[in-house]
Amino acid sequence: MTARGRLPVVFPPEPDERLSSWLARLATFYAMTVPEFVAELDLAGCDIFDLEWRLSEGEGALIAARTGVTEVALQAMTYSEFAPDARIMIARKSRHCCPDCPADVYRRAAALPWTFICAIHSTDLRDAGGATLADILGPARFDVLHSHTKAGAAALDSWARGEGLGALGPIEMLFFLTTRHRHASPPNVSEQPRMSLDARRDYHRFLNTPIVRQALTVIVPEYDQVAPILTKPVCPGPYGLAQGSLLQTFALTIDISRIGDDPVTRAIEVLLARDPDGQERLKNALRSWPLSLRRRVSARLWRAERDERDRQIVEKATRWHQSHKLRYAQSHTYRYKIS
Repeated sequence: MTARGRLPVVFPPEPDERLSSWLARLATFYAMTVPEFVAELDLAGCDIFDLEWRLSEGEGALIAARTGVTEVALQAMTYSEFAPDARIMIARKSRHCCPDCPADVYRRAAALPWTFICAIHSTDLRDAGGATLADILGPARFDVLHSHTKAGAAALDSWARGEGLGALGPIEMLFFLTTRHRHASPPNVSEQPRMSLDARRDYHRFLNTPIVRQALTVIVPEYDQVAPILTKPVCPGPYGLAQGSLLQTFALTIDISRIGDDPVTRAIEVLLARDPDGQERLKNALRSWPLSLRRRVSARLWRAERDERDRQIVEKATRWHQSHKLRYAQSHTYRYKIS
């Protein structure tokens, strides 16, 4: 290739294709590495993902001059409309695969953790094992959660584009959701797979491994029911969304939706399920919430704990009264005249 001038062959970008994907495909066609091809575009030393994040007018003009693609089309392949805080959410490649997309084409939307359907083919994205969310959750449960997913994804997309969401944003929600509300404990009976006594002896170490207990499992119990026990905990804060699996990001997106609808009620649910070990951690996580919300949470929590104490007192008294009733029937009924 010549140092200047138009490249002889240039592939048109695919719909919703990322700039890094398009440049990588061109580099492969010309039997060059990506850094060599970027240098050929008179952008030596530039990182392909930095170009994709913020493409300046001068850089766009250089690429447009060599490829013939307009600067407007080049900017459409970048994430220039995203806020800086959202950069960690963008994966280097597509997070999950679409069975109908070419293997070497990476879509802009598929790099975002709140995307679960291919923007081009409208098919469900699959995880590394080839399973869809409907396969993991079951069709009925997935259909019920679908509306919550849409609301959570819309909120996260608005936040990523720098649009205001009020004082309580996704970052504050994510820190609360990934907080340990209880002490780490081994898998309980419902979390353990069915196995024979011999198998239990073989997997004794697994059955006694402490598992981190996070607030997100309280707000989305559907995730708690289906998530594999060893992969149930997610990374803290926004990294849980940025680095999570398909199922984990799905659960966090639903969490964002449910907290956004009623933050006080959801916070109370977690606080009532806490133990002394998690009380201080939850209190620290709530400090980033607006003061008005924290005051409402405190007032509602006091009333909820009072009602729970009263309920336990009544229940205890009822049990005591029943245990001291005179028994008018014998425990065993004998036939007449037989002792």
